Amino acid sequence: MTPLGHYRKSSSDLGAEGQRPTWFERGRWLIVIPGDEIPYVLSCLKLKLRVIHGASLVENGRPPDPADWAVTDVVNYFRTVGFEEQAHAFQEQEIDGKSLLLMTRNDVLTGLSLKLGPALKIYEYHVKPLQTQHLKNTSL
Repeated sequence: MTPLGHYRKSSSDLGAEGQRPTWFERGRWLIVIPGDEIPYVLSCLKLKLRVIHGASLVENGRPPDPADWAVTDVVNYFRTVGFEEQAHAFQEQEIDGKSLLLMTRNDVLTGLSLKLGPALKIYEYHVKPLQTQHLKNTSL
């Protein structure tokens, strides 16, 4: 068995034991997952989706509105998406779902006392999309 996420440049490369691998494009590189590892990778992806959108956290096939999140929900959300260290700042500042939806870019970049790189990612890839989705859902 080869390590997961093994990078290859050419689609003519073969996977483990001469099997044709399954390719997933990621930027300019391709990630090869040999055929015998696909069930394992899919089970990991399903598990990650369950952690992010757990059965108790899904309403009508969608995650619940962040406006209803408590501080612990916000903290758990950021821990789950890979910001373990930064999640503590949301706890410290008592940011609940309503507060999260009101945050500006400047609030995240300066008000939470986070390093610039993670703060930018948190705002652009998480806070802003949650705000946009909330607006779409409430305008329906």
